[in-house]
Amino acid sequence: MQIGLLGKANVGKSTFFSAATETTVASGNFPFTTIEPNVGVAYVQSDCACKHFDLKHENELCINGTRLIPIKLIDVAGLVPGAHEGKGLGNQFLDDARQAEVLIHVVDIAGTTDIQGQSVPVGTHDPLEDVAFVQDEFDQWFIEILKREWDKITREVDQKRAKLTDGIAKRFSGLGIKDYQVQLVLQKQGLITRNPKEWNDSDIENFVKELRKNTKPMIVAANKADLCQDLEIIKKISDTVIPCSAETELLLRKATKAGIINYNSGENGFKINSEKEIPAPQQKALDLVSTIFSKIESTGIQKILNSAVFDSLNLITVYPVEDETKLTNKDGVILPDTKLLPQDSTAKDLAGLIHADIAKGFLHAIDCKTKQRISGEQKLKHGDVIKIVSTLSRG
Repeated sequence: MQIGLLGKANVGKSTFFSAATETTVASGNFPFTTIEPNVGVAYVQSDCACKHFDLKHENELCINGTRLIPIKLIDVAGLVPGAHEGKGLGNQFLDDARQAEVLIHVVDIAGTTDIQGQSVPVGTHDPLEDVAFVQDEFDQWFIEILKREWDKITREVDQKRAKLTDGIAKRFSGLGIKDYQVQLVLQKQGLITRNPKEWNDSDIENFVKELRKNTKPMIVAANKADLCQDLEIIKKISDTVIPCSAETELLLRKATKAGIINYNSGENGFKINSEKEIPAPQQKALDLVSTIFSKIESTGIQKILNSAVFDSLNLITVYPVEDETKLTNKDGVILPDTKLLPQDSTAKDLAGLIHADIAKGFLHAIDCKTKQRISGEQKLKHGDVIKIVSTLSRG
């Protein structure tokens, strides 16, 4: 599960990455701070299954009944207009972004950086320009992939050597796009039965834009929201958009690590540790954070990560265990693991995610909440706790 982090220079993308992953990366007021993609582990949050069973268990990934689920976050190399033509670090950017299943586009919603990433006074650049140019870069990239092979696709279909869906999907396989995703868009656009010879440029462009939206969903992280003079601007953005302040999240995480405050990502406030004496500059920074929370409720970082996984990708959490009574693995650890699966995944899908041999010898599964035996085709629900019974169970 990989999330790509995009954005032009100096919008706070590297700060977002550092705040989300607690990984120190280079950041600065100049283009291409990120040259090679930084890869780190961030966490999405969901209710832990321990709540259902009223269990108390020691687990660093469960905090007061909130489960932390690791995901991979890729801080993609710098982006400029014309990336699809190879400008800036264009080719590298597109190759890195290709690996992601969902994209977070960090935008300077306060308008303090121009289209090239240079600093300008607050509110003097239109952030909607940035949203549009990134959407356009991806659309143009997809269009080039398809147009480059279009004559070959039409010949294959005409000679009945390939179906239209297969011909298009083959050209996008490097981006992880599947046949069924291509077919859904063709049906939605009314193109499934049309001869590709009859398609015009508008048909190709409309098809590609819809394919991009469906296969590379994008969330806009409206960063520097605390500095924005009019947050009503976010209503003009068509993608999912969430206001945030990456710098505030990073400050809070550092203060928590130093023992100055108690704060969990996603909360709309923090508690000062009364046992610690806080120097005046740090107290001033914390006072500023309090005013920021009154404007944007939370830093937004956790909300964005959660939205990427549970809203854009529609994933569910499932807890595999080996002992259905004690809800443990073979070492006695309670609810030791969490798996993220697509909606409509089955018990056998879960078995395959655990290990191919487990799926190969699959017999049945047990729903630990209902204590009932379920088949391999049983669809799983968000928060299920499942034991897999297999002839090839490991250990």
